[in-house]
Amino acid sequence: MPRKKTLILTQPVPDGKTIKVRLDGRTIVHLKSMKTFEFWRKKYPKAEVIG
Repeated sequence: MPRKKTLILTQPVPDGKTIKVRLDGRTIVHLKSMKTFEFWRKKYPKAEVIG
């Protein structure tokens, strides 16, 4: 039985200036600014910044 893989929507930027956001129980995205966080917040009301 195949394992479920973690869904990665964007690749992390190596400069270390990204914001880690959990959209739902198993989806994490890396954002460049808080402006883009508002976009994701509209689609996923339970989104939270985790790092």
